[in-house]
Amino acid sequence: MDPVEAATLGDALALLEVGSLARGVVVADAVAKRAQVTLLECGPTSPGKYLVLFAGGVAEVAESLEAGVAAAGDKLLDRLFLPQAHAQLLPALRAGSRGYPHEAADDSAGVLELLSVAAALRGADSACKAADVRLQLLHLARGIGGKAWFILRGDLESVEAAVLAATEAAGDGLLVGAEIVARPHADLRGVAL
Repeated sequence: MDPVEAATLGDALALLEVGSLARGVVVADAVAKRAQVTLLECGPTSPGKYLVLFAGGVAEVAESLEAGVAAAGDKLLDRLFLPQAHAQLLPALRAGSRGYPHEAADDSAGVLELLSVAAALRGADSACKAADVRLQLLHLARGIGGKAWFILRGDLESVEAAVLAATEAAGDGLLVGAEIVARPHADLRGVAL
């Protein structure tokens, strides 16, 4: 089984955002060498940042995160450690900007846009833990100026609770926008939702 697919609730997820592409490669190497973790994404993003996203057991991820922070030094822009990441995060990360098709026409949508990848992951994790919603899309930094955004689906009350939890978890000044669309028009399915 693919190690990413083997990751389940209770596994940890960590992210390092580095302000130098060259140092980012060094950070990714330090993370991978320190403990047995799975590198989910490593690479440059706009505007000239390098992301290192990885998962694994809580202790292993914590140890690798510590090594990555040390390797990043003064080039570290942001970091995130989710010791019990919600089970929807890893599949959403794997689906990327393609997201998942959504069939339920009556479901509401919550759309959140954040200034950093760490804020988006923190927000999506909190949203999924706060209410019975489905994380339909989680887009990290590529092609959108380093920002991130995600879409939640579910009944209106659940989406409202999830969006509130996500906005509270995002962090001061990191939320660009949070919108709720009750029963999105059918023409949006497959195009924007």
